[in-house]
Amino acid sequence: MIVIPVTCALIFLDKKVLCAQRSETMSLPGLWEFPGGKIEEGESPADCLIREIKEELAISISLVGSLQPNEHSYTEGKVVRLIPFVCSWESGEITLLEHLDLQWLAREELKVVNWAPADIPIVDHLFVNWNNIQKQLVDYKRENKNL
Repeated sequence: MIVIPVTCALIFLDKKVLCAQRSETMSLPGLWEFPGGKIEEGESPADCLIREIKEELAISISLVGSLQPNEHSYTEGKVVRLIPFVCSWESGEITLLEHLDLQWLAREELKVVNWAPADIPIVDHLFVNWNNIQKQLVDYKRENKNL
C-alpha cells in the first residue's frame, strides 16, 4: 500500500472558507477541494502547505492549527493521506495558477459544491466544528496583531 501525504489549506476570510475547483489538467477535473499539494521528500507538512499555496494561489498564509488527517483510496494500492490546516490569509492577491475557479463559502454553503471524495470528511468536520474554528481564528488574530 502506497500512502501519499498531501496537505490542504482551509483559508478563512470574513467567516468564509476558500474552496478551489480542480482544472481540466488536474486529476478529478471539475471537483472542488481545499487547495494544497503533495509533501516533497524531507519537507514538513507546514512547509509544504505554505509552498503549495504560494505556487497555486500566489498568496502567503499563516497556519493557525491543524485538523485530523483523512485517508482516501482513489485507486487500489494507493491512499491519499490528506492533512488539513486551518489558515489565515496574510498577504498577496489571489491568482489562479492551477485551478479553474474559486469560491468563498459560508458554513451553510459548504454542501452546495461537488467535493473531491478525500475532502468530504474535512467538509463534514468543518460543518460541525465551524464555530470553534472561527473562535480559533479570532484568538489567533488577536494574539498576533501586534507582531
